[in-house]
Amino acid sequence: MGRRMSDEGRRVKEFRRGRLEKAFVYVRGVWWFAEGSSTMTDAVTIQIPATTANLGPGFDCLGVALKIYNRVTVARADEAVTDLTPMAADAAAAYFENAGVGAFAFQCRVDGEVPRSRGLGSSVTVRLGLLHGLNALAGGALDSRQLFEICARLEGHPDNAAPGAFGGFVVSGAAGYQRFDVDEGLEFVLLIPPFEVATAEARRVLPAQVDRLAAVQSCGNACRITAGFATKRYEELRGAFGDGLHQPFREPLVPFLPKVIAAGEEAGALGGFLSGSGSTICCVTLENGAEVAMAMQRACGDKDAYTVRTRADNRGAARVE
Repeated sequence: MGRRMSDEGRRVKEFRRGRLEKAFVYVRGVWWFAEGSSTMTDAVTIQIPATTANLGPGFDCLGVALKIYNRVTVARADEAVTDLTPMAADAAAAYFENAGVGAFAFQCRVDGEVPRSRGLGSSVTVRLGLLHGLNALAGGALDSRQLFEICARLEGHPDNAAPGAFGGFVVSGAAGYQRFDVDEGLEFVLLIPPFEVATAEARRVLPAQVDRLAAVQSCGNACRITAGFATKRYEELRGAFGDGLHQPFREPLVPFLPKVIAAGEEAGALGGFLSGSGSTICCVTLENGAEVAMAMQRACGDKDAYTVRTRADNRGAARVE
């Protein structure tokens, strides 16, 4: 059965018993949980939404923020942390280099609901959360756009970083970004398999060239998706998620992808796509969310896969403590 996320998300203790325990981010040699460390003072907590990117044909440029969250707590420390993960260390170095403020010792922890390496922007939640947290402790030396730009550079592309930073539906690229609020009536149904797909692995399977007709059709579909979200005429999204740029080549990594999408559409979804580089599959619907979730799970055939029903987050990165 599909599980409906509340707006504020489920508390971490509910997930320690379940399959999302491994979603927590590895920082300073341990898995950090909600209770964290009693030695952390002068702390700020930043909430970052999960994101679903590409939306099929919008490869590396379309994304939507979702009401599923990680929270990154950053605090000044008495001594420098020497065993940060490379991701956290690189984000901190990039922040201090761009902010023009003196580097200071800090601790950080991450807790929440966004599973790692499932195509839901977990790396953005860490990078962007740390950037915003350090910025708050440094007195706000950079604005939100500058923090987004740093995150996008670290990610290598902006499709997850933009909705994570600003919320809503976002079209992003080298020339900048445009965002649009998404109505509550549009539901995102996620089928989350029990296995990870590393972004680097998903990039390696892509060909150096694609068929021109496939590229033209994909471009047209990406334009239709953008127009549908911009005008909030969501019914126009039906049939627009077809892609020839990346999904056909990534299908071996998630072999039940076409069956799950077809099942979701038969149950009433407007369409479906591989979320980011996978392994999550997302269907978008205006009705029958529970039926869509059940159909997707049945089509998957993996008893350890599970579904989450959620809506778009229009807020983006936000300080919560």
